[in-house]
Amino acid sequence: MKLETLRHSLSHIMATAVQELYPGTKFGIGPAIADGFYYDFDFDEVKIINAKRKTQNAKQQRKNQNLNLNINDLPEIEKKMREIIKQELAFKKKQISKAKANKIFKNQPYKLELIEELAKGKSKISIYQVGNFIDLCKGPHLKSTKEVSPDSFKLIKIAGAYWRGQERNKMLTRIYGTGWATKNELNKYLKNIEKAEQRDHRVLGSKLELFMFDDEVGAGLPIWMPKGAMLRHIIEGYLYEQLYKAGYQWLTSFHIANLNLWKTSGHWGFYRENMYAPIKVDEEEYMLKPMSCPFHIKVYNSKIRSYKDLPIRFAELGTVYRYEKSGVLHGLARVRGFTQDDAHIFCTPEQLSEELLRTIKLAMKMLGDFGFKDYQIYLSTQPEKYIGTDKIWNKATKALKYALDTLKINYEVDKGGGAFYGPKIDIKIKDSLGRPWQCTTIQVDFNLPQRFKMSYIDEKGKKREPIMIHRALLGAMERFIAVLIEHTAGAFPLWLSPIQLWVLPIGKKHEKYAQKITDELQEAGFRTEIKNENATISKKIRNGEIQKIPYILVVGDKEIKNKTIRVRQRSKGDIGESSLPSLVKKLKSEVEKKK
Repeated sequence: MKLETLRHSLSHIMATAVQELYPGTKFGIGPAIADGFYYDFDFDEVKIINAKRKTQNAKQQRKNQNLNLNINDLPEIEKKMREIIKQELAFKKKQISKAKANKIFKNQPYKLELIEELAKGKSKISIYQVGNFIDLCKGPHLKSTKEVSPDSFKLIKIAGAYWRGQERNKMLTRIYGTGWATKNELNKYLKNIEKAEQRDHRVLGSKLELFMFDDEVGAGLPIWMPKGAMLRHIIEGYLYEQLYKAGYQWLTSFHIANLNLWKTSGHWGFYRENMYAPIKVDEEEYMLKPMSCPFHIKVYNSKIRSYKDLPIRFAELGTVYRYEKSGVLHGLARVRGFTQDDAHIFCTPEQLSEELLRTIKLAMKMLGDFGFKDYQIYLSTQPEKYIGTDKIWNKATKALKYALDTLKINYEVDKGGGAFYGPKIDIKIKDSLGRPWQCTTIQVDFNLPQRFKMSYIDEKGKKREPIMIHRALLGAMERFIAVLIEHTAGAFPLWLSPIQLWVLPIGKKHEKYAQKITDELQEAGFRTEIKNENATISKKIRNGEIQKIPYILVVGDKEIKNKTIRVRQRSKGDIGESSLPSLVKKLKSEVEKKK
């Protein structure tokens, strides 16, 4: 039994339960998704509630009002689902005409809208029935509810969702659930969910004072606080160092550009729904930039290029702005303004394979330095609609495949998943809970070189068009840091920690020695703070543990006498006394090895 089929069937069983509990409900759609399923409901016309609900929720005054479901209602729906499962109801499939479908769903406006689309070019429409619930569906489903274990699923949350994902449409109530083949698998998943909630970057970001959001500033626009800004600075410094070594040249471009630039690039034609409205400046229109590529092309085109100049690698930490619907914004992981470790490589067709090989190796090295060793990798190939010749597509795809095969990297082929301008490699990193996150992307582009009339002079003195590689190794800084927070649960390795050490004097008389230690550690290059506020030493230590400080140094009479410090290491506790030179040597080794 495929989990996807099980979960799709559970979404129908949930809809059956909702229909019985809340007559008058209007139904949207209910697919299987990764790790579970959902169904969208419109409860606006639900007036009648059962006797138990009347008693339990009298204070909510739901009687004779439109239903407003909340998380406390999910156990009741689960209970009804189990009752339905025990009835061993069959999933029955039928092919019916549009007229018959319209008759069946005459009181279901969302279904009627779907019927109009499904009927185009088709003589029959597929429906499934389980119990008294009938749904538009092509399947597949289980043969019977008998195949579902009553204790292997759980409804987990409620959210708002615009019908068909369009903000102009009505907001529906989406109920999410998860389903598994066995109870043990469900329990394992729920434990992982609990761990994930403890690692939620939105919670930890606030608790550790890394970043914040403010309604007056605007949704999807994070403000980096001192420790978060320091974390970004460390990562950006790492990027500058690594990319300089790898032969990249750094560029800086502005946040807006004339609308004509985006028309030439094709963004205005192909990407407009993700861009903000033009800004009027002196009778001309400007746009907030969604990408950095046109700026890098302008630098390339600023002078004649020879084959001897190639490959050229331009990099930029470019802040871009893209319109995201409010319903999909999610902490740092989905924002409206973000900074990419964006880069573009301009090379000859003969250099393409080697550049891709170098880029993948660099991506793996950099991700490994941040503690990511497990990946899901996809090779996305030519879609139905594309630009360029089949010959150059085949050459580019073979180059991507050659690089992956040469490095002996396991990957899946995403047939037809390439961009209209070229094939690509996507690398999804897995965090400590095994969850995949899209960060690295390497794309081959034939579109922009054509649009901007890019060229270089080859060995024979003839003009040729370069191939352009778009690549982001860490991706958006905001998203990468969100992943990093959840991967480490906020306990960053020493080299990344915004604050690496706290020095704690036990009493007032120990502050001078503590300050001396702090000064020497700062001089040695470590981000160190002295904590001499009026609090007990145990409270200071506890605060340091809450803030996930890698090393806490305690000094008192004994340490002053011995010219030492007492060292507490995160997750290990007290590891004993140490001289300052010995500790500095240990710390430097840990930073250099990026443990």
